[in-house]
Amino acid sequence: MTRLSKLSRSIEGKVALVTGAASGMGRATAHLFADEQAKVAVTDINGPGVETVVGEIAAVGATARGWQLDIADPQRIQDVVAEVAEQFGGLDILINNAGISAEVPIDADDYESQWARHLDILLTAQMRLIRAALPHLKASGAGRIVNVASTEGLGATPRISPYSTAKHAVIGLTRSLATELGRDGITVNCICPGAIHTAMTANIKDEHKEIFARRRVPLARYAEPEEVAHATLSLVLPASSYINGVALPVDAGLTIKNA
Repeated sequence: MTRLSKLSRSIEGKVALVTGAASGMGRATAHLFADEQAKVAVTDINGPGVETVVGEIAAVGATARGWQLDIADPQRIQDVVAEVAEQFGGLDILINNAGISAEVPIDADDYESQWARHLDILLTAQMRLIRAALPHLKASGAGRIVNVASTEGLGATPRISPYSTAKHAVIGLTRSLATELGRDGITVNCICPGAIHTAMTANIKDEHKEIFARRRVPLARYAEPEEVAHATLSLVLPASSYINGVALPVDAGLTIKNA
């Protein structure tokens, strides 16, 4: 059938680098991009986890390679991005997904060290990855960057101020770079996941999750990581060429619910 539309919704053949891809939303994103026939660079600090995800993708006949990557190591970021571009012949999509979270009140003895660690991993590492990937994204002609923020970047929760501060800053970084890189054909967006079943929420008791979801989430449930991955995919499509500087909540309406 002759198509009436011109813009593509396919990422087939695109090269995508996903951080924090050994589990949770990163793994789901790597799986989904592979299903969509992208070439996926699976990266994570968890080396065995990287191997597992690469194996899962290879088992269905899709394309992926893996790199162990500690995003707190600036030189390793440079090396991995260069290797990805060399082995795959370029880089079209960067997904800044890797992160950490810890409860730490403002008067905690280790507050300043936690503050520095959160900003380094959640914010500075994203900047470094973008800078390392930038020449390749420019060469792509239609580069896509998606930074993972959080609904904590749109609001706040007590006792996690280093995390919340960093996520607010990720949204600021996203918006600023969207205005800067648009002329190079690169779009920069971020997603703000809400209540998601990941390693970060694994320690929350199921009954507490149910209470929270019934009280705060209009859909009355936590999301699965793949639901977030599909939102990420929507921002990297060739057809999403006019979506830029967006902070997209993926939260079932949590941030708009007043009561």
